[in-house]
Amino acid sequence: MTLLTTKETDMKIVTEIAVNEGLESLMNQDITLFCMNYIYTGKLVGIDDTQVKLDGAKIVYETGSFSEKEWSDAQSLPNGTWYVRLATVESYGILK
Repeated sequence: MTLLTTKETDMKIVTEIAVNEGLESLMNQDITLFCMNYIYTGKLVGIDDTQVKLDGAKIVYETGSFSEKEWSDAQSLPNGTWYVRLATVESYGILK
């Protein structure tokens, strides 16, 4: 992204938009969402302006070591599909 500053207002404006960044770049992958109160994990299958949709969703109660391949305690959520509000997400990525 390139930012330009105009002399009249000192306003920064975006001159390029990165394509395939953020959550969209993680579609159809198993991701982990660190939220305000809980950690969710599952396959990212949907995104809109307010929420994400996870298939095979689990809530992580105990992480264990991040270097391990499995969570110490991750329990499947009902029906396997779960929606998480983006307003509660603090960070995300591919972890386990």
